[in-house]
Amino acid sequence: QQQNPVASALMAKMNIAPQDRPRVKSECLRLLATLQLDPARMQLISGFIDSYLRLNAQENQIFQAEIAQFEPTQQEVVMQIVTSWMEEGIQQGLQQGELKVIQRQLTRRIGTITPELQAQLRGLSLTQLEDLAEALLDFSNEADLVAWLQQQ
Repeated sequence: QQQNPVASALMAKMNIAPQDRPRVKSECLRLLATLQLDPARMQLISGFIDSYLRLNAQENQIFQAEIAQFEPTQQEVVMQIVTSWMEEGIQQGLQQGELKVIQRQLTRRIGTITPELQAQLRGLSLTQLEDLAEALLDFSNEADLVAWLQQQ
């Protein structure tokens, strides 16, 4: 019942009975929706909630039914949060898939990639990975990759 963003986040970390997990997650988000936080704080706290209250398919159905019972304004905010989680997951999936393909192409083009370079590749944005996918066609050795990464 408290109007506190930390309370919402900590609810997700409590020792929760398995049957209560969907309801607790929906209540955490309902509380978060009432706080009218700036987008950065909203994303931080909602990400914490999602990390600690991962739901299976059956729990997710119950969670969706709980959200459907919220008042319309709260429901809209909660659905925006859930949609942003989905979009972030899709974005991460695309980025990981792109990275795997590029690593395979680089290995074929210039040979084994050092762990240090692999770490730098993991730090690239999706746009940078797309640019690298084109640039690597001109690479002939590891030095070309290093030079490209330094320009980023």
